Amino acid sequence: MKEFGYQRAGDVSGAVAVLDADPEARFLGGGTNLVDLMKTGVERPARLVDVRELPLDTIEEVPGGGLRIGATVTNSDLAAHPLVRQHYPALAQAVLAGASGQLRNMATVGGNLLQRTRCGYFADVSKPCNKRDPGSGCPAVEGEHHNHAILGASGHCVAVHPSDMGVALTAFDAVVSYETADGPGELPLAEFYLPVGDTPHRETALPQGALITAVTLPPAPVAGHSRYRKVRERASYAFAIGSVAAALEISDGTVTGARLAFGAVASRPWRARAAERVLVGAPATAETYAAAADAELAAAEPLRDNAYKVTLMRNLTVAVLTELTEETAR
Repeated sequence: MKEFGYQRAGDVSGAVAVLDADPEARFLGGGTNLVDLMKTGVERPARLVDVRELPLDTIEEVPGGGLRIGATVTNSDLAAHPLVRQHYPALAQAVLAGASGQLRNMATVGGNLLQRTRCGYFADVSKPCNKRDPGSGCPAVEGEHHNHAILGASGHCVAVHPSDMGVALTAFDAVVSYETADGPGELPLAEFYLPVGDTPHRETALPQGALITAVTLPPAPVAGHSRYRKVRERASYAFAIGSVAAALEISDGTVTGARLAFGAVASRPWRARAAERVLVGAPATAETYAAAADAELAAAEPLRDNAYKVTLMRNLTVAVLTELTEETAR
């Protein structure tokens, strides 16, 4: 591991000032991803700025409804919060599915959104990787890619984003607040992650040196009837091979509102807007749900060894939406 400096931030402006002056510095939250990448040499910051003690660890209702979640709120506290469990149950379920209890106790909301892919080629500095070393190539395209992207990828990178939390936040139109040396800013989560294109090393639209301060969930009555389901290769803690965050409103047997997002299928949490368009106004039936999934997955471009994800995501979508429908009928 490269030697690095360490300092604890006293306030937000001070933390931002350090990174503004030193582009090789990094913010340190729980460290559950960053420190691992430092051990393998993927990340080599000159300085770590510890932001865990900043006053960004509260969850509060915002005027008109919705929630504002501080960036240093731990995953455990987020999943256990009564307002989250009541108004955004899929978010609580996603967080609980996302890691072991020990990791949830350390990991933060801001860090979760910024965690990097678990692609084996990215994590191995002896291998080429366009995300880690731009222009070096993407060996996953022809190599080991059974858990890689089927949507929105490019020949430059086929890795997937590992966040479970981000999938639920995407379904509910979350907005990311941040602070820079030039002042505060906001990014809808739909714009937060950049398309892969030919620059997979540019993962987010955050300005250089920006510190995430909060994530805001706007009011969404449909989110109160929501669910997150994750499929993984072993029952214990593991990253998803496919996941769905879904919410439904049904009236007289017709879908009147729907939110749907997919995980582990793209370089970012994938909002299934084509599927949503099919759902709203259609009968609340398994046939509708299958048609909605097919509409979204029509754009899939699976690789040699991951075409199974198309079938998996279709079946998972139908299963989750059917379960929500059955709950509504009780």
